[in-house]
Amino acid sequence: MLKLYIGNKNYSSWSMRPWVLLRQAGIAFEEVMVRFDSFDSDSTFKSTLRNMTPTGKVPLLVDGDLAVWDTLAITEYAAELFPEKNIWPADQADRARARSICAEMHSGFTNLRSACPMNIEADLSDIGGLIWRDKPGVRNDVQRLVEMWGTLLHEHGGPLLFGTFSAADAYFSPVCTRIKTYALPVPPIIATYIEQVCALPAVQTWTGAALAENDFLDFEEPYRLKPAA
Repeated sequence: MLKLYIGNKNYSSWSMRPWVLLRQAGIAFEEVMVRFDSFDSDSTFKSTLRNMTPTGKVPLLVDGDLAVWDTLAITEYAAELFPEKNIWPADQADRARARSICAEMHSGFTNLRSACPMNIEADLSDIGGLIWRDKPGVRNDVQRLVEMWGTLLHEHGGPLLFGTFSAADAYFSPVCTRIKTYALPVPPIIATYIEQVCALPAVQTWTGAALAENDFLDFEEPYRLKPAA
């Protein structure tokens, strides 16, 4: 069986993408959670992963003797293993667009990701208001999401980006949680899409597990000293 190594569900947006993808697509895998104790070279986290991947990072998919790291590589490997699961859209042009927007998320939106790290457990709407006021780069990133998602939802009729679930929706699921956590303003059509993604069974399962972790890591939360009571 496939093994997927992930980090803390409350914080690890990179882990969330392939986990949601495999779970929502109905692909069986064993989850191995490697807690974020720190990212120093001698940490338990790094020691656990060191012999399996040269990056020492999650997510990591292990299939027998093969280790596949990086979310895009994991997505493509799963699509090749399970073509019947329709991980990418059926239409060739739609597949190209889906890959393009996943790659854009993979390499871009750095302002949003930096200012608004994923934290499913927290209500950071007050901080989100300040970020929205003071950080034009975050506003630009959100505007790009609004344009991208709005265009695809209009073209395909929703409720998801290419009509039915695909890798693209899994890839943007952590962004949906960020927008909710920080209460960033988006138009109604985008808010509806976010709710559709958050209602996916795989996303609900991930979110429930994130809420149950109760594992406050101060180095992941520079904006507060302790979790809410």
